Amino acid sequence: MHKFHWHKEAEKQWDERAEHWHRNSEEMWERGSRKTIVPFLTKHIPKDGYLADIGCGDGYGSYKLYKEGYRVIGLDLAKEMIDCAKKRGENERLKFQQADVMNLPFPDETFTGIMAINCLEWTEHPLKALKEIHRVLKTGGYLCVGILGPTAAPRVHSYRRLYGEPVICNTMMPWEFQQLATENGFKFIDGEGVYKRGVTEHIIHQLSTELKQAISFMWLLMLQKE
Repeated sequence: MHKFHWHKEAEKQWDERAEHWHRNSEEMWERGSRKTIVPFLTKHIPKDGYLADIGCGDGYGSYKLYKEGYRVIGLDLAKEMIDCAKKRGENERLKFQQADVMNLPFPDETFTGIMAINCLEWTEHPLKALKEIHRVLKTGGYLCVGILGPTAAPRVHSYRRLYGEPVICNTMMPWEFQQLATENGFKFIDGEGVYKRGVTEHIIHQLSTELKQAISFMWLLMLQKE
């Protein structure tokens, strides 16, 4: 039996998913589960800095940030994803590069803002990834993170761990990530949920944060490096 190498397996699986992801990314960012992310981010992160979109996939989210006026570099572990992103186009304010969140090829305090959507769940050691993000973020800079909520279908990718099988999805609850971040150099600024169809504002407005997170598809957090 070959030795499981998380990094190589993650790169391989995301390369294989690149075409499918690319076909669906515009719909997700414009009308689907990711449509509220950029509006949430722009409420907090000034547009005069340099942003990294870590786990950028085919780069559609990076492109949207660029269109909002940010200078952006999209980073992803999968070469096929980066190839898709580059086909959309690059310029002096929008670049793409293959990179691993566990070992980012940038000096300390490079970025004024970082976006990482459904990225940290796909790392073997989320704390190590978080510390690497902390390293390349400027003091006072902002980190926008999306963590899969309990109702998110992609959590199925971690299920086989219960049989002792190796997987590349390291699921965590939104509250767990928030606590991890605040214990490791970040201050919590804001948070909001993304929900499946059928969960209306009438349902959620009366719930506590704990209960809102419990029915979320994804939880967005805005954090600031202390």
